[in-house]
Amino acid sequence: ASSSVSVLEDWMEAVSVGVVIAFTAGLLSFLTPCVLPLVPSYVTFVTGLRLEEVPHARRRTLVHATLFILGFSLIFLALGATATALGRLLVVHRLWLSRIGGLLVILLALHLLGAFNLPFLARERRVHLTDKPLGYLGSVLVGIAFGAGWSPCRGPILGGILTYTASQAELGRGMVLLGSYSLGLAIPFLLAALAVDRFLAFFQRFRSKLVWVDRAAGVLLLVVGILMLTDYFSTLSGFLQTLTPSALRNRI
Repeated sequence: ASSSVSVLEDWMEAVSVGVVIAFTAGLLSFLTPCVLPLVPSYVTFVTGLRLEEVPHARRRTLVHATLFILGFSLIFLALGATATALGRLLVVHRLWLSRIGGLLVILLALHLLGAFNLPFLARERRVHLTDKPLGYLGSVLVGIAFGAGWSPCRGPILGGILTYTASQAELGRGMVLLGSYSLGLAIPFLLAALAVDRFLAFFQRFRSKLVWVDRAAGVLLLVVGILMLTDYFSTLSGFLQTLTPSALRNRI
């Protein structure tokens, strides 16, 4: 029984590190120049309202924004499950998968930091919907189209999280990680939709700092890549476990 508790503790500590990283990556994805300026357009597109009408239709905005979030979350979870399945196929080579994945994440990080430019990462690939499908299902479909697209700044961040997910080779971890990424992207989008006037004021103040979002995301991915390359994630998880109060560990 004690060994089972120990395994559960190790699993939770490892997941907790990944959750913080994935959630932060989702938040940075929202703040990127590929997403932040387009938030009002997405809000008006999914709600079918003019921008000045959005603050007066909070219930409608909440429903459509939530369905839009559901759409892109489904895509991210599906990508996470696919990455995990790939990792499970290569589980016997987990160490090398982690090292190669670490090199790939470092490459994505250096691209975001502007060390060099990879043309194929700079190309935008979106599922374009000129007219929104009617009804609530339409908002879900728009969210799916948003999640399925690749953008030069959001794509490498998501790619880095998926690469790390593949190295974990556990479906539970993969779903938690991509769920955390979705949550990091979803919370600010929902808040922006419900307070679009305040969002526009925030954007005017923040737009000059957008370049630093890519830099912050690049640093985050660089740290993740180095931890994967050196297999220090397990060491970090063990260190965090020593910081967890024994009373809390005993309740797990």
